[in-house]
Amino acid sequence: MNYPYSELFTSIKVGTLELKNRFAMAPMASFGIVDNGGILTDDGIEYFVTRAKGGIGLIITGTCFVDDTVEDIVPKTLMCTEHTDSWLAMQQFNKLAERIHAYGSKVFLQLAAGYGRSARIPSSAKVAVAPSEIPNRWDPSIIHREITVQEIKHIVKSFGRAAKFAQKCGIDGVEVHAVHEGYLLDQFTVPFFNHRTDEYGGSFENRYRFAVEVCQEIKQVCGKDFPVSLRYSPKHYIKGLLDGAVEGEIFEEKGRDMAEGIKAAHYLELAGYDALNVDVGCYDSHYWNHPSVFQRDGLYLEAAAAIKEVVSIPVIVAGQMADPDLAVRALRDGACDIVALGRPCLAEPELPNKLVAGRAAEIRPCICCNYGCCAKVHLDSGRMGCAVNAQCAHELHTQLYPALAKKHLVVIGGGPGGCECARVAALRGHQVTLLEQNNRLGGAVNPASFASFKHHDEKLIQYFEHELSRLNVDIRLNTPADIDLLKALSPDIVVTATGAKEWRPPIPGQEFGISVISALSNVDQVGQTVVILGAGQTGVETALWLLERGHKVTILEVTDRFMPQSLYSDAEHAMALLKFRGGTLMLQTSAKEIKPGSLIAQTLSGEKVLPADTVIFATGFRGDNSVYQSLSQQFPLVYNLGDSVRARNIYYAIHEAFELARSL
Repeated sequence: MNYPYSELFTSIKVGTLELKNRFAMAPMASFGIVDNGGILTDDGIEYFVTRAKGGIGLIITGTCFVDDTVEDIVPKTLMCTEHTDSWLAMQQFNKLAERIHAYGSKVFLQLAAGYGRSARIPSSAKVAVAPSEIPNRWDPSIIHREITVQEIKHIVKSFGRAAKFAQKCGIDGVEVHAVHEGYLLDQFTVPFFNHRTDEYGGSFENRYRFAVEVCQEIKQVCGKDFPVSLRYSPKHYIKGLLDGAVEGEIFEEKGRDMAEGIKAAHYLELAGYDALNVDVGCYDSHYWNHPSVFQRDGLYLEAAAAIKEVVSIPVIVAGQMADPDLAVRALRDGACDIVALGRPCLAEPELPNKLVAGRAAEIRPCICCNYGCCAKVHLDSGRMGCAVNAQCAHELHTQLYPALAKKHLVVIGGGPGGCECARVAALRGHQVTLLEQNNRLGGAVNPASFASFKHHDEKLIQYFEHELSRLNVDIRLNTPADIDLLKALSPDIVVTATGAKEWRPPIPGQEFGISVISALSNVDQVGQTVVILGAGQTGVETALWLLERGHKVTILEVTDRFMPQSLYSDAEHAMALLKFRGGTLMLQTSAKEIKPGSLIAQTLSGEKVLPADTVIFATGFRGDNSVYQSLSQQFPLVYNLGDSVRARNIYYAIHEAFELARSL
């Protein structure tokens, strides 16, 4: 093979099923693409088929629960239980399989036993279950009752029934969810959660009996050649209940350690599983299973490599694996057999096709923000999506069509909103001129990308630079939006995307502080002892970068909330890293006065003087629509978008820009 990254495009078998390449779409939640009965919608089908069309060899759906009688599961995700509308479910799964197969891809339905202690318990729920009487992960005041042996046997049978249903629908295989992440099946395997004294507790074989019986039941019902993969976490990183460890930390593992993880992998292969889909972590260290921006690329590779040494079945691994050079090295080094892409698949559904065609620069990168795919769902019950790809999970309704009337757009501002608007408008055939007052595109993303763990933001800027050049957008850097220039350009439409301005609370001595943008852009001028005002995402990311560089850092936050607009696991990871690196967090504390070399803090117990070589304001931004206001009376069609409307985050800038540009 002569095309780039050819190793990634060789075939491989899972059991007797042959996959066309080494790419899998990792299983992710299906919020918003199922109906009220837990059945895949047409939107959901299009979402998966779009990734198959983009070249993924194996699509693994998100969790599909096989039972809703033992646990009271709210059908916000896929369901295949005794109470599911089987006619409608079969119709949708059949359509999904047929359309995915049209592109030479295969599809596995991921089947799940239940949440156990990891359930978010609704007020109307029955008594929650777990392997033993243990507290709920989210509300420790809720004690889960011990699930009965009869209920375990019922769930095992439900796996077989659901797998057979999937097989009849044309689905190529199933993945068991799993001995992974601290869900019900996983809780059985860990003595920290499983205190049983019957055949499902105590010894190694008893603790893994549930998972073994599930595989045996599926094979018995569907036949030995029907592939069964297992989502599998060989290590948990648990120091205690709701207390996870970070990379490099020395601690006593209370969950599964790697020694047992390796032993269990071999045991589960003997039980009949055809592949292991490897990650690490648990709900008590959830940032391992849902990697935050602070995690490194390829964070599961060492665990996957250790598992691959003891099994002969394929090892699948995800964990920020979108870098094709990293993916190829993982295959060559024998760390895995199949590379799974989760969030990168959301950001760029055509990733494999673009790679094989030598168009890697056109791949839109995942920035690991966890906002569109996770945080937005939890913060406002929104539909799953992607911050940098406005079409994700909305493919049926966001197709782009050539503009019937070609127009000249002038976009003012080269941040993510302005760049996305220019990109989409140019794709549709409009003439686009983009004015940026600085010497590079990117806007506020530029300084945000300077931290070592924010390199994905830099890739996003490079993506926009490449795409706008490829689409012949007239980019004018170092060019403010001068009214005479705009009149000379004679645009049909003007779009202002001029961003936001820093906001500072009225603190005496604030002239002795610097903005977070200035700190990020001129980090070598930041003093050794630093006080950061604000525990939002920007302030915390800045603090962790400075701690990484050896600074002494204290964060002051006037409220009692830490990273309130971030995914809970991202905030938990940041808090764990802050403690591990020696940072200090002072909640419900305000800055009373800033002086050269110090800051007077107002705490609940009184004033406290803090040494501070540098005080950094990370107190937020306010939308700046002054350019929009000045131009709205000068031109017939002027639109405003992004942070210049209201300071938010990159998700809203890109989504608003896409929506505007696709309809102009």
